[in-house]
Amino acid sequence: MSNCCTPDGSCHTDAQVTTTSDAQVTTTYQVVGIGSAHCQGVVTDAVGGLDEVTAVDVEIGTGLVTVTTVAAPDEALDALIAKTVDEAGYDFAGRVAA
Repeated sequence: MSNCCTPDGSCHTDAQVTTTSDAQVTTTYQVVGIGSAHCQGVVTDAVGGLDEVTAVDVEIGTGLVTVTTVAAPDEALDALIAKTVDEAGYDFAGRVAA
């Protein structure tokens, strides 16, 4: 019989817990200045690094940035995405009308 506790008294298991959610929301934003694969990568990495974001798709040329989040974005998340895009060196123009 094995014991899950270590000699120092802490316990552990090898089980991994994975939480998934089917309630994902996609929002498209306009960003000015995405004209190359490099630009695409910079914006993808910057926006994709936000905790709230689960996926990012950046279109070269059009500047359309489609962001998938677990919850519907609000003004605070829009502001965070805008700040992140601006800090990456691009101009955030806002949401694209659905």
